[in-house]
Amino acid sequence: MPIGTLLNSSATASLRAPKFNRHTFWCGQSGSGKTYALGVVLEQLLLHTRLPVVILDPNSDFVHLDTPQEDAPDEAAAQLTSRDVRILRPGNAGDDHLQVRFVDMDIRSRAAVLQLDPVLDAEEYNAMLRVGSEFDFGDDRSLAEWLEGHSDPLFRRLALRLRNLGVIDWEMWAWGGRDVTDVVGEQPDATVVDLGGFESAAQLQTTALAVLDRLWAQRHERTGRLVVIDEAHNLASPDADTPLARALTERIVQIAAEGRKYGIWLLLSTQRPSKLHPNVISQCDNLALMKMSSTRDLDELGQIFGFAPSDMLERSPQFQQGQALFAGGFASEPQLVQMGARLTREGGADVPIGLR
Repeated sequence: MPIGTLLNSSATASLRAPKFNRHTFWCGQSGSGKTYALGVVLEQLLLHTRLPVVILDPNSDFVHLDTPQEDAPDEAAAQLTSRDVRILRPGNAGDDHLQVRFVDMDIRSRAAVLQLDPVLDAEEYNAMLRVGSEFDFGDDRSLAEWLEGHSDPLFRRLALRLRNLGVIDWEMWAWGGRDVTDVVGEQPDATVVDLGGFESAAQLQTTALAVLDRLWAQRHERTGRLVVIDEAHNLASPDADTPLARALTERIVQIAAEGRKYGIWLLLSTQRPSKLHPNVISQCDNLALMKMSSTRDLDELGQIFGFAPSDMLERSPQFQQGQALFAGGFASEPQLVQMGARLTREGGADVPIGLR
């Protein structure tokens, strides 16, 4: 897949598409061009592979991945337009509305949302185990209203917890309707899950967790998927401090450790390695490194990714915007690259300063 040119050369730089069946760590400090460059690679995957891509997008950077630039080459633009790219956003109408079906979430994830401990809150936790099988999907009432009308007092206590935590007010709930996991299950060429439109971190984390839970539950189907987690430190922090954040981090760590053999491959993008859980980074076999000024971070990357030449790592602080080191299985050999131009519109960009 062509991604740009080799640094200080006019030769084309390429990545090996089949080698995205390994986890990839993508790193670069703010302003390095990390998100733009990632978009270049995702476009090439859409053009050259049938690999379904699921993008967890906390900053709404990839919400125009279905829209070619006006100056994009005609053939590439036509191919990209023909790809099945779904953009799911909070507040969108119809099938593009980003929603989560609470009653279908993994029991531990539902417990994390409601801050339930299986031992300390044993009775309510047990009642929640029964909600999924008893909830009437044809009922027009919300889950809280249905629980409040139930004869079991434990169900009514769950309703009270939903209201006290404000969870019932989240507009993301599909209750019994169509949700994000249904779309991902249809295996479009790309599904962009726009997490940037939520009002709270808890809603972002819940949606991401619902997607990852479903992929993990269906892992034995061995359907190859690339799961892109942009700004991954927001979802897999080593310092997760809430039940929900911990549940999400644990799921990502589990997929990093075991997902490769089931065809769930991660691409994790973040600003620096110390922001991401170490048990995630250590499982990555591909490295994309953009500008990184921190000597400490470069030393850590050198220790983790021994296949990246030290002399190339040392050049990272001098990289200009859009320049990167690629090493690992997806590069035929370690290479320094000037990234090419995007073919689709950017969702996010620097805010300009008006000049007088």
